[in-house]
Amino acid sequence: MAKFKKKIGKGTPGISTSSLPDIIFMLLFFFMVTTTMRDSTLLVKIKAPGATEVQKLEKKSLVSFIFIGPPIKKQFGTEPRIQLNDSFATVDDIPEFIEKERQSHDEADRKFLTTSLKVDKDTKMGIVTDVKQQLREVGAFKINYSTKKGFDK
Repeated sequence: MAKFKKKIGKGTPGISTSSLPDIIFMLLFFFMVTTTMRDSTLLVKIKAPGATEVQKLEKKSLVSFIFIGPPIKKQFGTEPRIQLNDSFATVDDIPEFIEKERQSHDEADRKFLTTSLKVDKDTKMGIVTDVKQQLREVGAFKINYSTKKGFDK
């Protein structure tokens, strides 16, 4: 019969950390590529209304967003407000906003510019109609309403 001896003094081998920097950089690059940065900080609450016929916008780089809804912070009131980029605005500020958006794009792309209205579902249509009137006056006729897929009951 064979004799079995206990091995004394031998522990488990150390964990190799030589590939750890490679793994960290792969994760870093993955998150850098897949993360999208928000263009503007939302100052208004937006609960998008539901819709049954929804289409995605093809070139989001040619879309200008106008947000309309009640302010997130109560210090700005409870009535719906208009947000252009990162600040509150009035209806009279819309022509200047559209002109800046047009100037920031190439001449060939200007005819494809779309204005997307992201409106809270509880917002009255009066302020939306005022915004649409201003957009008509400046010649921004391509208007899109942002919604979520599905119908609200």
